[in-house]
Amino acid sequence: MDLGIRGRRALVCASSKGLGLGCATALAEAGVELVMNARGAEALEAAAADLRGRFGVSVTAVAADIVSDEGRARVLEAAGPVDILVTNAGGPPPGLWSDWTREDFIRALDANMLTPIALMTALLPGMIERGWGRVVNITSQSVRSPIPVLGLSNSARAGLTGYVAGTARQVAQHGVCINNLLPGIHDTDRAAALDAGVMKAQGLTLAEARAQRAATIPTRSYGSAADFGAACAFLCSEQAKFIVGQNLLLDGGATNLTI
Repeated sequence: MDLGIRGRRALVCASSKGLGLGCATALAEAGVELVMNARGAEALEAAAADLRGRFGVSVTAVAADIVSDEGRARVLEAAGPVDILVTNAGGPPPGLWSDWTREDFIRALDANMLTPIALMTALLPGMIERGWGRVVNITSQSVRSPIPVLGLSNSARAGLTGYVAGTARQVAQHGVCINNLLPGIHDTDRAAALDAGVMKAQGLTLAEARAQRAATIPTRSYGSAADFGAACAFLCSEQAKFIVGQNLLLDGGATNLTI
């Protein structure tokens, strides 16, 4: 399917690896020019070079901490006017309710709620003026079914979801569609870190920890970054113009909901 976005320009955050790279790859394959961001310059430059070589699209790599004011300003300056924004940031660490301080919650809110909102605030006016735009926020299945040990992530991402619910309906009349992608367990560094925690806590091998978690998913497997990226690219497509303010679960059926 031709997604109708060849020649569009996208900013994809945290895109040197994992789900962000899956999204950047799918957009590059669709002919979208990219601005890629991550904190690690070496991995980011390698990913950017790979996409340039494979798909022949323009790729600008900006190594910066998107959560900081200075880093975000540098990324936005390099990006210029973009048609597509994909927000993404690693989740805060797991723990118990008794572990977290006010500062822990502020860090989580900065990374997983306030930074995506700041990026939308900066880029939505241009999209509205041009009459076309797509925003995809990578959140988590936890906004539909909170995960007890991920209270910091549950809180921050639920706040972003509430913000999007209202904002998406306000900008849709201008051809701008905002939606959220809610990943479950995907085969990424984040999953590996969580599996390592289970391995340590329960005295398991890594393979045993992965198998134990895969057994909780109806597909009995982790998701792939490539498939996740394809879903992102569709939400950024011309054909997605009637999809507004939605929260799409990509979790292999792990979240058991009727609606």
